[in-house]
Amino acid sequence: MPDLGVALVWHQFAWEDLLALVRRADALGYRAVWVDGDVSMLPSRAEHDVLDGWTVTVALLAATERIEIGSIRLVHHWNAAKLAQAVATAERIAPGRLRCLLSIGGHPLDTSFGLPFPPPAERIVWLEEMLVALRRLWAGETVTSAGRYVRLDGARVRPVPRGGRMPLEVAGRGPRLLAALAAHADRWDVNLPPVASRVHDASQHLAAACRARGRDPGAIGRSMWIFTRPGADPGAAAVHAGFRRWNPWFSGISDAELREAIVAGPVPECRARIAAIRRELGIDLPILDLSGLDRAAAERVMTELAGA
Repeated sequence: MPDLGVALVWHQFAWEDLLALVRRADALGYRAVWVDGDVSMLPSRAEHDVLDGWTVTVALLAATERIEIGSIRLVHHWNAAKLAQAVATAERIAPGRLRCLLSIGGHPLDTSFGLPFPPPAERIVWLEEMLVALRRLWAGETVTSAGRYVRLDGARVRPVPRGGRMPLEVAGRGPRLLAALAAHADRWDVNLPPVASRVHDASQHLAAACRARGRDPGAIGRSMWIFTRPGADPGAAAVHAGFRRWNPWFSGISDAELREAIVAGPVPECRARIAAIRRELGIDLPILDLSGLDRAAAERVMTELAGA
């Protein structure tokens, strides 16, 4: 069965529904499920629950048997040693099932939580320092660092992960972030929809950054979130509006590119399109982005596309 993931994000589910859906994905054979990561309170949720991403991630690891759980970690939410310790602990409890994804993220609302919010270029520096520190801590080293953002004085982590390392995934698409990814990451979470020209351009930047470091870009895995609506008309205004609403970070995607960005239509066509994305864009782990669907609709899509 091909590797396939599913994303259940935007705090759209109550805990009970999220747990049921993740267990269903586990039973259907999905390799991984993604839930919300580090977020502050979202104004769009009003008085609805906004569950802490790390707590939910660990709770789902404990409540399932096989499936891997992923949620994004943002550098300005974490102290490097504390993150290394938390991840190593989760790995000890559920070996091989935590997907460790980092990026710079950021939302101005974070400042209301007392979190720093430097500009993107500075958050990339922070990410690079964080990645270096994590690697060293997980290798069992005693780490002292006097970086711009990561400052440690004899920090240690115990237990260390098996083999002294954890696979690191980085989400990004710009040249500067891809350079950091080329230097430190095992997997690229392709922060783009499946628009071939855009993915190709980003791939070229990553390949150049890898060559500069003597690294084979083919050794870096690739995941991609794909806005998926089987049974819906791929040209429907409502489907396009849904993509715009749930992917505000892709505002630069033109209306002409939307048909390529979205997987929709009859189920066999959706399955064929996912296979084409794997083959043509080198995506070894497509992730069905079910943002905006209710529990029943999300379960239907997961059932229809399981093993796609």
